[in-house]
Amino acid sequence: MGVGAGCVDVGASHWFEPDWRRVIDDEAARERAVEGVPRPEAIDPPALPSLDAPGPVELSVEQAVFLTLRGNRELSVAELAPVITGAFEQVERGRFDPEVFAGAEFRRVEALETARSTGEQFSVRAEDRALLGGIRQTLPTGTDVELRLGQDRNASNRAPTQQSARLGLTVTQALLRGFGPTVNLATVRQAELETLVSRYELRGFVEALLAEAESAYWRYILAREEISIFQRSLDVAQQQYDQVRERIDVGVLPETEAAAARTEIAVREQALIDARSNVQAERLRLLRLMNAGPMGRNDRQILPTSNPQIAPAAIEDATERIVLARQSRPDLNEARLRLEQNRLETIRTRNGLLPRLDVFIALDKTGYGESFSESFRELDGPTYDLTMGVEFSQSLGQLTAKGLYEASRAQRDEAAASVRNLEQLVELDVLLAINDVERARQQIDATRTTRELQERTVQAEIERFDVGTSTTLLVAQAQRDLLQAQINEIEAVIAYRLALIGLHLAEGSILDRRGIRID
Repeated sequence: MGVGAGCVDVGASHWFEPDWRRVIDDEAARERAVEGVPRPEAIDPPALPSLDAPGPVELSVEQAVFLTLRGNRELSVAELAPVITGAFEQVERGRFDPEVFAGAEFRRVEALETARSTGEQFSVRAEDRALLGGIRQTLPTGTDVELRLGQDRNASNRAPTQQSARLGLTVTQALLRGFGPTVNLATVRQAELETLVSRYELRGFVEALLAEAESAYWRYILAREEISIFQRSLDVAQQQYDQVRERIDVGVLPETEAAAARTEIAVREQALIDARSNVQAERLRLLRLMNAGPMGRNDRQILPTSNPQIAPAAIEDATERIVLARQSRPDLNEARLRLEQNRLETIRTRNGLLPRLDVFIALDKTGYGESFSESFRELDGPTYDLTMGVEFSQSLGQLTAKGLYEASRAQRDEAAASVRNLEQLVELDVLLAINDVERARQQIDATRTTRELQERTVQAEIERFDVGTSTTLLVAQAQRDLLQAQINEIEAVIAYRLALIGLHLAEGSILDRRGIRID
């Protein structure tokens, strides 16, 4: 079936198909930074080095953290969430903004009419003009108020011109459903709580990002320390091999002793290769967190200046830390706000079960005159209109209202249970974090003692080798045990650092302890 002559093919005309590429590019050119973005700031920020400067960058753990907070791309995305939710808060408040309205109408009529008394036809020409303006507003009390002012002009060849001005006020008040600020402002309060939720979500993201940056810094130091340990052990193995070769050459040792020493060199070289690869991986992760720049600057070398050594102390205030976590943890505070939102939704949907009962009153004053100004001067005359009434409505089944109310009650109970469960999990997180810190603290002393004893073992084995009561293999095994003890010692120190970060994250105090606040 063909397209009719009066139909327009929308897709075939450029009038109905915008140039989307140009439209989007024009909009992109007008983009500006969003204002009011909450950003984490340091109360006392350190001097920050430039990641664009040539050469290695000396970096402390504090500087690494603040560079991460300043340049991390994921954080710049997360910072916009509170702005977006805050905009929806304004949307909800906008329902109670006053609204100005105005309109104009013009009508011309030319017609033939027949007189009923004489049957004679006559022509009628008339022009009507109407102007109307006013202001209306919905109040949180459930009241609708409208104030309006209008002016009409009626001109005809069959009647004298008449103009009228009309001033009116209408007030409608809900008495049951929709009555009171508690019900009408519930969605506004829910939007306010949603904004607070988004800020707690941002705080939680910043805490996790800060902990990740600190952890990456200490893991990078660990990787560098492991390289130093492996390099020293390789040097020792090479020296041991040289000594064995000298003794073989003079006939003190058999040729078979060289194999064990050479094997040990190969093992240390393999470990050194892995350690170098690991340090590069940790360096790249740290640079990514700090947003060191686009591809091409990932070869930036970092020289850490913070000392990982720390005086470990036993934690004796577990109860206070649990109390702090209950107050400060962003996820727990977010859950509590969700519970408040659900309680407000229960209040709002329970009100929806009530029938609609509104009372209204409308008062109008009208002034008549032959001119525009005269019609307004006559507004103070005795003419007026007064209308009062009541409107009632009620759904017979109320299935929708009952369903919404039951759903809101279930969601409220679910949110309350979630809060109780999360409080228990927060307490568990803190206790487990304290347990990790205590384990790492004890490991520092234990690994130090093991390393010192292993150094004596190696020295004793070397002395026995020198007098011919030991073998190259036994010396290599002792040195390998010493190597592992040295690595375990530095790993214990870094593990203690990481355990402290985990504890501060579990108790929700990591930002305050680092002097960070979110505006």
